[in-house]
Amino acid sequence: MVSYKKLGLVNTKKMFAKAVKGGYAIPAFNFNTMEQMQAIIQAAVETKSPVIMQVSKGARKYANPTILRYMAEGAVQYAKELGCKKPQIVLHLDHGDSFETCKSCIDSGFSSVMIDGSSLPFKENIKLTKKVVNYAHKHDVTVEAELGVLAGVEDEVQAEESHYTKPEEVIEFATKTGCDSLAISIGTSHGAYKFKPEQCTRDKKTGKLIPPPLAFDVLKAVEKKLPGFPIVLHGSSSVPQEHVDTINKFGGKLPDAVGIPEEQLRKAAKSAVCKINIDSDSRLAMTAAIRKHFAEHPEHFDPRQYLTPAREAMKELYVHKIVKVLGSNAKL
Repeated sequence: MVSYKKLGLVNTKKMFAKAVKGGYAIPAFNFNTMEQMQAIIQAAVETKSPVIMQVSKGARKYANPTILRYMAEGAVQYAKELGCKKPQIVLHLDHGDSFETCKSCIDSGFSSVMIDGSSLPFKENIKLTKKVVNYAHKHDVTVEAELGVLAGVEDEVQAEESHYTKPEEVIEFATKTGCDSLAISIGTSHGAYKFKPEQCTRDKKTGKLIPPPLAFDVLKAVEKKLPGFPIVLHGSSSVPQEHVDTINKFGGKLPDAVGIPEEQLRKAAKSAVCKINIDSDSRLAMTAAIRKHFAEHPEHFDPRQYLTPAREAMKELYVHKIVKVLGSNAKL
């Protein structure tokens, strides 16, 4: 058993309470590589923001659980080396699909886990979530649960259609499970293709897709049922068109990739939404920088040569999200 506290990590309880009260959201950035982790910590330190570093089951397998534990410990020490005396860093499991996966993460030093039983019938979702909560709380680990289904693809998580969270279910679910935060479905979606063209309208001048608005009426209804309770939004990448255009310019093929408009995420961050997940945007920034570098420097083959601009592109994106979208800067 590895205690996350010995690694210098924190759970989400206090930071979520402050975020709900302060009207901002904590950034939850997925990572798979050292460069992503470095960029996340650099951005968090520069902006004086708490941060959640999260990994999916697939990312954990890719990185190796043991290496991941030391990366998390290294992230805390790296933040201190960069000048942050008391960093607030969470290591979070994104979309845990079983009790065994969540337990394994808790035992290896995660400070927060998500159990995603959203595809199960309501009562089975409660039963599974409660089992994870009981184990996690014994070790002071916080638990995120999910009600409602998001469309799209992210690692092992895949759904053809979204199903909005039913506000009438949230009180019973939160009470019976004891979860610490709740991911809801209000129209966000996983991946770089968050909406089908037929769901959108097209800008007559640019030809770009304009996605449908989020269901803020559902969010407000959930807030009314669970006042002050920490709410989470998954699938909240904005799919920056400059990165999509760069990828396409230098040999990529991402037609009609579209995300969540940042103005809608700013609105959400000022509500009870205290954690907003961003994954695809980082992947796009990294891929765009690498494709551009390869096109401009075909003679390069040292990974450091193309991963350095990729890391910088991700850091710039993280800083932008923290300061311009989530409002979590200057909160340490």
